[in-house]
Amino acid sequence: MKTTYIKEEHEILRRSLRKFLDKQAYPHFDTWEKNGEIPRTFWRKLGEQGYLCPWLEEKYGGFGADFGYSVVINEELEKVGTGTIGIGLHNDIVVPYLHEYGTTEQKERWLPQCTTGEAITAIAMTEPGAGSDLASIRTSARLDGDHYIVNGEKTFITNGIHADLVVIVCKTDPSAVPAHKGISLLVVEKDTPGFSRGKKLDKVGLHSQDTAELIFDEAKVPKENLLGMEGQGFYYLMNQLQQERLIVGIGALTSCQRMIDLTVKYVKERQAFGKTIGSFQNTQFTLVELQTEVEIGRAFLDRTIEAHMKGEEVVNEVLMAKWWTTDLVKKVALECMHLHGGYGYMEEYEIARRFRDAPVTAIYAGSNEIMKSIIAKNMGLG
Repeated sequence: MKTTYIKEEHEILRRSLRKFLDKQAYPHFDTWEKNGEIPRTFWRKLGEQGYLCPWLEEKYGGFGADFGYSVVINEELEKVGTGTIGIGLHNDIVVPYLHEYGTTEQKERWLPQCTTGEAITAIAMTEPGAGSDLASIRTSARLDGDHYIVNGEKTFITNGIHADLVVIVCKTDPSAVPAHKGISLLVVEKDTPGFSRGKKLDKVGLHSQDTAELIFDEAKVPKENLLGMEGQGFYYLMNQLQQERLIVGIGALTSCQRMIDLTVKYVKERQAFGKTIGSFQNTQFTLVELQTEVEIGRAFLDRTIEAHMKGEEVVNEVLMAKWWTTDLVKKVALECMHLHGGYGYMEEYEIARRFRDAPVTAIYAGSNEIMKSIIAKNMGLG
């Protein structure tokens, strides 16, 4: 079924992006996985073709595209591999913070570089001792003259190695009650004194995604790099997390469909007991059930995306979409790998990579347990 928010102009974008990825991404993705990062040259090529932050105004290098363009770009990148998630994070999660809360001077300084690929962005929330409970972060920033002095560590940071601009979540008022009222956002630039990167993290999956530790040791951040107002960081995060979780859901369902398509192709070719595996009733029922769940999820997600594009309040629906689609991607990965038999466990088959990449989707952007807890609270249950 076609969605109402995808128009002909979106399909034109999809066709051009597919041609671009056929030449610039698919042939190189295995190498990127082995190298543990997507090269900056690819980011520059994305920027040259207008695939970075197309929703920004023309004065910043975008063309005022609607969120439907973001949906198409995230879907096509996910088909290449979940390791491209850092591009979606840059386009639709981090840069919106700069655009929404930045001053005119900040936006003029940073946003044009974000559309060309010259500046890669990251957001640093998670710490070694604080994940979903953002109010318990320990990274501090105290104002000293013209600079904030930042101390702390962040971990599991997507785009952590490449990032030129990092939006960090920090405590500017450690004595605030409740604690979340002391949280602010600062933009740390790559050459900031006292800012360094730890090791590139060795993950189970998402091998091509450069995930790292970030270290702030008396880092001197100009006070002009405060994003928005002091003490408002927690509220800014809550406002922007809706779109972040939508992006995760879009990727999850796209991955589900990719795995089903791979598996259908495989079982139609693989022979056992004198006939194709796809002719066995168990195989058919399994794939039919998975495809049905994907279609149901797609219908709900599309309805939620449409409401989001209209500016409607869809907090609960986004939370539901995030946990349900990411639980589904784990289920589809397991079932499809199983239907590949022993070959599904071999790295030469894409399903093996998809199986490794699937579980983390239920963890980042807020664990699925957190999603359900917030929904329960919104239902008046806690």
